[in-house]
Parts: sequence; C-alpha cells; structure tokens
Amino acid sequence: MGRIWLVVNDASGSNDTQAVATLEESCEGAGLALGRIVRFPEQALPTGTELDRAGIGLVAVFAGDGTVNALVNGLAGWGGAVLVLPGGTMNLLYHRLHGEREAGEVIEFVAAGKAQRVRPSVIGCRGGTALADLLAGPGTRWYEVREAMRDADVLAVAGSAAQALGETLGTPGIACREPELGRPEGYPLVMLTPSGEGIRVAGFYAETPGEFLEGGWALVGRRFREGPHDDLGTVQRITLASTANEPFGILIDGEKAESPDAEEFRLVPAAVDLLATEADDR
Repeated sequence: MGRIWLVVNDASGSNDTQAVATLEESCEGAGLALGRIVRFPEQALPTGTELDRAGIGLVAVFAGDGTVNALVNGLAGWGGAVLVLPGGTMNLLYHRLHGEREAGEVIEFVAAGKAQRVRPSVIGCRGGTALADLLAGPGTRWYEVREAMRDADVLAVAGSAAQALGETLGTPGIACREPELGRPEGYPLVMLTPSGEGIRVAGFYAETPGEFLEGGWALVGRRFREGPHDDLGTVQRITLASTANEPFGILIDGEKAESPDAEEFRLVPAAVDLLATEADDR
C-alpha cells in the first residue's frame, strides 16, 4: 500500500490547488507515494483493469459526492480499495467512514495499516446507487440553478431559479409508499440517507412561496437539511411515488437522474471495498 493513485476534482467543494498540495504533502509524509494524480473530469477515472495493470491496490479520492460516486461505482468488482477524503461540501460519506478525524490523521491511519476494508450499506435504484444521499421530487429542479451558478451565468441563474420555484410550488409532491410514511399528499422533496441501520427517510416542506424560495437556495448550497421537515423513520426499502402519477426527478449524490411515476429504493452493499478508520457505521 506504499504507492497509490489520487483522484481530484478542482471544481469540488474546498478542493483548491493549495488543498491538493497539502494533501500530497500528507501522503508523502505518511509514506504513501503518489504514483499518479487523476484530475477528473479533464482526465478519465481509472478502471479496475488499469489499476491492476499498474500494480495499484489503493485509490484515494479527494472530491465531491458526484465524483466519489462515479469512481466507486465505476470500480464495481475491483479487488482493491478506495480511500474517501473530504474534498466536497458536505463530505457525508467521509464522516460516515472516518467520523470527525482530520484528513491528515486518516492518511496516517491508512499508512500504518490501522484502517479496515468495509462495504457500507448504500441506496440502490434503477437510476444508480447513492453513497451519500438521494433526493426525490420537484424540489430537485434546483439542480439546474446550481449548475448555472457553477458556470457563472447570471441570466441562467435567474431564469432557472424562477422555473424551479414555479415547479416546486405547482407540481404535485412525492409520497412515501410501501411503507406508507408521512403526509399522504406527499412532499416537494424527499431525502433518503443510507446508514448502517437502514435508509433514513425525511420529507421536506414549506408553507409559503418565501419558504419554498429559501429552501430552494438552501438546496443549491447543500444546506437544505436545516429546513422544515418530517423525520419519517428508518427502513430497509421504500417506494416513492408521484401523487400525479408522473415521472419525477432525483439527485443521486447531487447528480441528476429521472425516475418513473413510482420507484423502489433499497439498501445494498457498496460495489467495492472502502477504507474506514471509524467503527461506527452511522
């Protein structure tokens, strides 16, 4: 495990040039030689075959949820392991695997052989597999606002925000079926979060246009968890359905996908081993 590859995404969270340089120093100081740095999306993510050919058994990823998702699920079936580092905004999977440890401490644990290989439970559906969280409902329309902000397109931000607010207010919600949970009329946004106990379900709502707008901007900044919501419990699987029997949008670790009018979401193991330094699978 002395030689590893590192995947970074310069557009992710706090993942700037200085942060990557500091990470490189931490790896070298701990005795983990960086054989290669893959800068996604400019460069393609490594495949299992490519890593085996290079004699690499560990890939570290310093990026946001979307990049981590693409790497982990793309390495399904590979015999090596992935080390998730906090390069995003929320770093939900990182904290699940490492608790509140700093990245440098995690790297030292890994280099000393103190980390364990785990296959944490994640959320599977026809649209993909969510490692950190999955959002469903008309509220996911705010994804396009986030993308416009990334492109620094002021007019696109204003236009997409207006459309997102209109759809969030005017589109029927998403209801929890099998089991029946929460409000029968559904919610503008349902959040599913994987944990060792099961899938945690929460329904987010707002009573006024102002609250919808505030919640939408919170979603863009990944702060929506602070908004008004109902904690609906923990399940092993659940079906979400549009109350209007129409297809609905979902965000899988922040990346857009589509679901039919009803879809089952279930707890499944991760597709490849991840390194963990914290025993608690939250």
